[in-house]
Amino acid sequence: MQTTTGLLGELTPEQRERVRSLGSEVHFDAGERIFEEGSRADRFWILHTGSATLAMHIPGHRDVAIDHVRHGELLGWSWMFQPYVWSLAAQADSPVRALEFDALTVRVLCDEDTALGLAMTRSVAAVMADRLQRCRARLVDLFGPYAPHDAATDPI
Repeated sequence: MQTTTGLLGELTPEQRERVRSLGSEVHFDAGERIFEEGSRADRFWILHTGSATLAMHIPGHRDVAIDHVRHGELLGWSWMFQPYVWSLAAQADSPVRALEFDALTVRVLCDEDTALGLAMTRSVAAVMADRLQRCRARLVDLFGPYAPHDAATDPI
C-alpha cells in the first residue's frame, strides 16, 4: 500500500509541497463511477478516506473487480504514461474524499523539475508493480481452481 507520504516519499519536502499544492479536495459518493476503462486519463487522486474498486470490462460479462484502492493510496496511474487512457474502471465503494490532480499540470511540473519527475515516475512505477502483483493474485483467485493441472507447465 502506498500512503501519501509513500507516494511522494522520494520527493524533498519542497517538491512534495509543490505537488500537493496542485491538488484540490473532491468527494465521490458510494457507487459513483470515478472513471471508465478506455477513457482519457486526465486526472488522478490520492484517497484520504474511503475506498474504490478497480474493475476490468469483459465483453459479454459484467465488470470483474481486479483490485481495491484505499486510504492514502494513488488512484490512477495511466495519466503518467502515453497514451493516457485508463486501463481499468474505478468506482467508489464507500464515500471517498480525495485530493485530485490535473494530470497535464503534474506532467509539466515533472518535465520542468527532472529530479521531481524521476521521483514521481519511480513512485508511480512502484504502485504499478504492486497493482500487477495484486492483479495476478486476483486472477489466480478467479481462475486458478478451474485451470487444468498441466496448464502451469504449458508454454505460453
